Amino acid sequence: MAYSSSPQRLLHLLSLILLLFAFCSISESSLFCDAGFGYGESCGVSSSSSTKLLIKGGTVVNAHEMEVADVYVEDGIIVAVRPNIKVGDDVTVLDATGKFVMPGGIDPHTHLDMEFMGSGTIDDFFSGQAAALAGGTTMHIDFVIPVNGSLLSGLEAYEKKSKKSCMDYGFHMAITKWDEVVSKEMEIMVNEKGINSFKFFMAYKGSFMINDELLLQAFKKCKSLGALAMVHAENGDAVYEGQRRMIELGITGPEGHALSRPPVLEGEATARAIKLAAFVNTPLYVVHVMSIDAMEEISKARKSGLKVIGEPVVSGLVLNDSWLWDPDFITAAKYVMSPPIRAAGHGKALQAALSMGTLQLVGTDHCTFNSTQKALGIDDFQKIPNGVNGIEERMHLVWDTMVESGQISVTDYVRVTSTECARIFNIYPRKGAIRAGSDADIIILNPNSSFEISAKSHHSRSDTNVFEGWRGKGKVEVTISGGRVVWLNDELKVFPGSGKYVEMRPFSYLFNGIGKADAKYLSSLKAPVKRFRATT
Repeated sequence: MAYSSSPQRLLHLLSLILLLFAFCSISESSLFCDAGFGYGESCGVSSSSSTKLLIKGGTVVNAHEMEVADVYVEDGIIVAVRPNIKVGDDVTVLDATGKFVMPGGIDPHTHLDMEFMGSGTIDDFFSGQAAALAGGTTMHIDFVIPVNGSLLSGLEAYEKKSKKSCMDYGFHMAITKWDEVVSKEMEIMVNEKGINSFKFFMAYKGSFMINDELLLQAFKKCKSLGALAMVHAENGDAVYEGQRRMIELGITGPEGHALSRPPVLEGEATARAIKLAAFVNTPLYVVHVMSIDAMEEISKARKSGLKVIGEPVVSGLVLNDSWLWDPDFITAAKYVMSPPIRAAGHGKALQAALSMGTLQLVGTDHCTFNSTQKALGIDDFQKIPNGVNGIEERMHLVWDTMVESGQISVTDYVRVTSTECARIFNIYPRKGAIRAGSDADIIILNPNSSFEISAKSHHSRSDTNVFEGWRGKGKVEVTISGGRVVWLNDELKVFPGSGKYVEMRPFSYLFNGIGKADAKYLSSLKAPVKRFRATT
């Protein structure tokens, strides 16, 4: 089509330019708006929207009590919890009659925007946190991975990654090597950076794994700083041998992952870590407890008086390893994580241990990779990026599996999904409680509503979901983060940069009595013995 140099031609060209500009200006934020979760003012939700809320008529649940009461929130803080609170017209009122009003969930174990096994997790600090909020979790604690062993460089990298956060978060610090520089940097993390926990890998030989000698030195340093030692408990040397065995047998698919690292190796490493921590006399936190073998070691330790925390993750509680034998690689590979999801029976045992208090809180180990990333290991299970989802699904699945079945009470639900995590990491009662002065991180859960899990509707960027098709009762209908309603009517309204970093102080309740135990030990030694040397 030909055009003359007429005003009409100029007008048409201008229209094309404007149309092209509008198309190219469609940002990720507007796409999120269309999908039902948006960025602040671009979705009609201002970051300066009403800071006064009244949650009326619900059953307020804390870890040790529940009562019918109103909850009044102002400027992100819970101001009052009592019946029949009267407010003015400038307050947004949410009716919670017949529903539970609870502290928002705290996920103690996530990996957002992490480089791992030649790839990177698909969820960053915005998409992962957005998913969390849609599922009723209002804070998580992510693991900082050092850069070339440097804790300071690792923290700097994660501070940049977390600038897009839309909810509150804290950091654990992983330790991937040991020397005097790392020891000094641990002091900086605790004393200046608000990190009170350090994770040590007994697995991943050749990359993250550290040996027993270094583990002892690190445990001693944690104790002196009042920081909690955490372990990924699998025998890395034996896992390496198991992987070689599977390859020699021609077992290269996802099932080889589970077969190469059986429960006995998790149990052995758990027992070893517990004994080394007991030798040092420092508290120990065992992450992602996946097997009966590991759980029983924790049970024995706790019965003997040792301060050991056991953290199951939701995938280990409710799934079994049968999917790893699926003939479709993509289906099987999405279930690959470490330690592996175990055979039927382990999950039920972990549920029972959680209900009895042998295990104390539930995490997710949310570490998502999409199908394309998982396919990196299509010819060798050792190259499949390890990790599954859970940050959005945890609160619903724990309710449906544990409360609906009668295994735990409503107050216990609050304890294992929020309060105990806050206590362990020394942020209670700022977090993990519905009480005056606490942060207004709150959920409203309707026990009579139902939910269904699907990759088509979840808020993670992953194209798969290991809980696909799960239907259950007990739905989070409202999520309030920092006093803002961010999840309501199945719509998520969030914006990047609204989340805050939560510093966590050392010497949590787990360290109570450590000094007295040390003194008792020293007095029991009856040594050194004074001896007289015979003279000739």
